[in-house]
Amino acid sequence: MEKNRIVSGIRPTGDLHIGHYLGVLKNWVNLQDDYQCFYFIADWHALTSEYRDPSIIEQSARDMVITWLGVGIDPEKSVIFRQSHIKTHAELFLLLSMITPTSWLERNPTYKEMREELTEKDLSTYGFLGYPVLMATDIVIYHADKVPIGEDQLPHLELTREIVRRFNFIYGDAILTEPKEILTETPRVPGLDGRKMSKSYGNAIFIAETEESLAKKVMQMLTDPKRMTRKDPGEPKDCNLYPFHEYFTDEATRDEIQAGCRSAGLGCVDCKRILIKSLVREFGPVWEKIAYYRGHTSLVDDILNAGFQRATRESDLTMARVRAAMKLAG
Repeated sequence: MEKNRIVSGIRPTGDLHIGHYLGVLKNWVNLQDDYQCFYFIADWHALTSEYRDPSIIEQSARDMVITWLGVGIDPEKSVIFRQSHIKTHAELFLLLSMITPTSWLERNPTYKEMREELTEKDLSTYGFLGYPVLMATDIVIYHADKVPIGEDQLPHLELTREIVRRFNFIYGDAILTEPKEILTETPRVPGLDGRKMSKSYGNAIFIAETEESLAKKVMQMLTDPKRMTRKDPGEPKDCNLYPFHEYFTDEATRDEIQAGCRSAGLGCVDCKRILIKSLVREFGPVWEKIAYYRGHTSLVDDILNAGFQRATRESDLTMARVRAAMKLAG
């Protein structure tokens, strides 16, 4: 019995951090055993906001794949490829844009939110307005059965389904597959300063840190503001550091940390040192794999080429059906 298919991608706009690890990559790794997974470098998506200086895209693309491999994405189980290498994405994007009403795109909540947040960038472009159509293309060109998303991304997927329904209504039933969601937990991972972890805030702990740089960052992290001195008791739920223990430190040690924080028997520096050990335990094996693939770049090229070949075969089959349905020359 053939496994259901999943498609997902990440924009290459800089190094991946712990927020990506907890919110996306660990889930990707777990999905590999139960689904046929297509994971791609979303470099055309990155251009919607980075078109003035696309150098960051090229710099990030290979490093991002190496990080994926480091955390456990297995090229024997998953298809790994670069979006811009599969030119049929552009063709289907064009064809789907012909049938997608502008009003559907303008009502997209993320469109409004990102334009308000990224005021330093000119996002009044056709590409940015139409990126949900490109996202729909990425999904349906591989006939994805399911897409792993957070609850906040449900409007995007519903728009994809609306585009699929409209296409199938106009050109024939079941030409394109209507995808369903796999709702995934998207934890709010705090950065060094207490705000949401983000490259743009400069408060991120990256997956590919060294033990030295990781320790330096953890020692800078804000803790419970009530603990002005070592003798002051605190409350773990008010501490910016403690959520990391929830993700990376074992339960018995967490119980000791909570008791020690509330009684002032454990200082914030002690708490940080425990976290450093927990993070090194988690990411030590990841760093070893990253170092291996950085030293074997030809192997990374082979993995991407194999993914390109597989993605090309699958997307070509879809495009043959789409062109036939639309009565376009093949």
